[in-house]
Amino acid sequence: MSFVSAQLVQPYKDRPNEGTLSIFTEFSPMADPSFEPGRPGESAVELGRIIDRGLRESRAIDTESLCILSAKLVWAIRIDIHILDNAGNLVDAANIAALASLLTFRRPECSLGGEDGQQVVVHPPEVREPLPLILHHLPVAVTFGFFSNENLVVLDPTYHEEAVMTGRMTATLNANGDVCAIQKPGEQGIFQHIIMHCLKLAHVKAGDITAKIKDAVEKHNNERALQKIKRRSSSVSVDVCGTTARLGGKQNQSGGGKDNSHLDQLKPKDEANFMECDATSSGQVQINKKDEGSKNFTGGPSSWYGKKDPYSECVNSDLLKAPMDSEC
Repeated sequence: MSFVSAQLVQPYKDRPNEGTLSIFTEFSPMADPSFEPGRPGESAVELGRIIDRGLRESRAIDTESLCILSAKLVWAIRIDIHILDNAGNLVDAANIAALASLLTFRRPECSLGGEDGQQVVVHPPEVREPLPLILHHLPVAVTFGFFSNENLVVLDPTYHEEAVMTGRMTATLNANGDVCAIQKPGEQGIFQHIIMHCLKLAHVKAGDITAKIKDAVEKHNNERALQKIKRRSSSVSVDVCGTTARLGGKQNQSGGGKDNSHLDQLKPKDEANFMECDATSSGQVQINKKDEGSKNFTGGPSSWYGKKDPYSECVNSDLLKAPMDSEC
């Protein structure tokens, strides 16, 4: 599981126009009994360095776009990786999680204000749409396992294969076949032709994983955009109906008053809002009308016309015909 966060910090003096990237890993005993809580072990440090080298050395993230105010404020991106279950090849799994979290992360938009133009204003998501990170390419880590038999090479080793293999090599490549980084721990030597063969396999694997990550991220973004549309549409309907409910309340309260001439001059847009919200708030409005009208007269709607009903004092009869005809 990967989690990305960002905060505004002061940049490094040698890179005043670039943001920073840091990766932290947590190996919990829940994932593997051999993991100990507390300070990160050797495996956790190595995993973070492999992912960090693949992203940093290849300049996959546009760090210059993270600059807000030169030499004063930049965005510091932090990736927290939590190991949930150790089934083998944690480097590749953590790398995929980090890439997916970077693609779906959105940082707040900032602007400069104040009298001198040096005051940074961070806009909340309700005011301005958050901005995604700029990633030039996706460096994908592909791990190979080697054994005492030189002719045996395993791609994506499992937990049991890692326990008996004598060497490991992790190649980080993008979909174009560019080698971003290579990590080879262990004492076993590897021939040059085997390394070249592994790089060819890693190129094919990197393209396949990149396509799957982009498809999953696109599906996630579409679902998030759909939820945002639903929230906005529901909020708009509540506001419109709330206006109509207030209008209805004023009509009911002023039904017994003496001065009701302002209600006879209802604007067309108010009438349109009333008709639009009649389906959602008709229950409350009609109950109020029924309770008030039952005190003053008896009879059906056919007896309203040509007689003095309680609504004629505050609303024009022609104005009432429109909602009545629409309900029929």
